[in-house]
Amino acid sequence: MIDQLAKEIFAKLPQSPEALSELKQDGEAKVRTLLESSLRKLNLVSREEFDAQQAVLERTREKVDALEQQLAQLEQALQNSQKQS
Repeated sequence: MIDQLAKEIFAKLPQSPEALSELKQDGEAKVRTLLESSLRKLNLVSREEFDAQQAVLERTREKVDALEQQLAQLEQALQNSQKQS
C-alpha cells in the first residue's frame, strides 16, 4: 500500500527541471512558514534573552550565598553571646 502511494505521488510530480525547482522553492517556503509558526506557539525565548536571565540568576545566587553566610555568622554570634550570658 505504501509503495503504491509513493508511486502515485511520484507520478504526479512535475518532471521538468524548472517545475521541480519551483516545487522545491514553494515547498521550502511552506515548510519554513510552518516551522516558524510552530516555534512561535512553543513560547521559546531567544538565546540573548536566555543569556540575560542566566546572568541575573547567577547574580541572585551570589547574593543568596552571601546572605546565607552572613546569616550563619549572625547565628554564631548570637549563640556565642547567649553562652556568655
